[in-house]
Amino acid sequence: MADADITRFGAIEDGTHVDRITLRSRFLEVSVLTLGAVLQDVRLAGIDHGLTLGSPDVMAYRSKMRSFGALMGPVVNRIKGAKAPIAGVMHGFEANLDGTHTKHGGAHGTQHRVWQVIEASDVHVVLGLTLEDGASGFPGTREIRLEYRVNAADLDMVIRATTDKRTLMNLANHSYWNLDGPGPVDGHRLQINGDRFTENGADLMPTGRVLPVEDTAFDFREERIFAPSEDLRFDMNYCLAETKRPLSHACTLTGQNDVAMEIWTTEPGLQVFDQGTIDTAPFAGPHGAPYPPFSSVAFEAQGWPDAANHQNFPSIEITPDAPYTQHTRWRFS
Repeated sequence: MADADITRFGAIEDGTHVDRITLRSRFLEVSVLTLGAVLQDVRLAGIDHGLTLGSPDVMAYRSKMRSFGALMGPVVNRIKGAKAPIAGVMHGFEANLDGTHTKHGGAHGTQHRVWQVIEASDVHVVLGLTLEDGASGFPGTREIRLEYRVNAADLDMVIRATTDKRTLMNLANHSYWNLDGPGPVDGHRLQINGDRFTENGADLMPTGRVLPVEDTAFDFREERIFAPSEDLRFDMNYCLAETKRPLSHACTLTGQNDVAMEIWTTEPGLQVFDQGTIDTAPFAGPHGAPYPPFSSVAFEAQGWPDAANHQNFPSIEITPDAPYTQHTRWRFS
């Protein structure tokens, strides 16, 4: 392995510097930021544009693009009422969504932190982060190690986390993808290996019901065109399995230019979000313009949302004796 390619990317409000680590194989060039463990840029050999939405401005990741490419946690997605039981005891968390619910782990979440580079080479980087006991209401001092590694046309993300107290953990990469480059995402073809989804209420909180995709607009068991709009929104969790499992195929996205991305994961859920509520202006991508709504689609491999409040959902509790693990792979062609 060659030496790591690490450069200064910028600094956040308190002066803490943010580094960019670039990984390379014969087929991929992937850039990772220490801020939020962000996948900032993914490029496939022979393609003249990036495949994931990012910005050259570090402050974009503190504002409109705070979720773009980041590792979200300690509990991604939503917790209804900002409370949930842990081992049968009710805990309260930061209510950072409408003053009522918890979203993406609160203001002290993994996406807001500057991670430490533990080790790095030209093909991999290991980032480390400590979450303090009680941050945003979540118990336990939690030590997280995240590795990104390129191998030919594969990008692997492996996460391991320990805790000294029983707690909740549900981490997810939140990259936004458009395989055709800048422009609307509609016209991509999508196939998802999920035959059910968790029903949302009007507030996008899971109701607890698990419904079949059959005879709905959300059935992508067979590949078909993905065309989100104001009349057909996607911000929903597909049920891939009842529990974590060996690395398994979750979905395939194919652009109109026939660039394809498979996602493989150990996680039982896949949140699909159409970026319909996000305009990144004034922050621009590397093409020099902001991204308007519906410029991409996010696939978040994770546990089912609000799982701690639904006994019929796979558990997201971890303990000192049962740590957290995740393996997600993006395969490009």
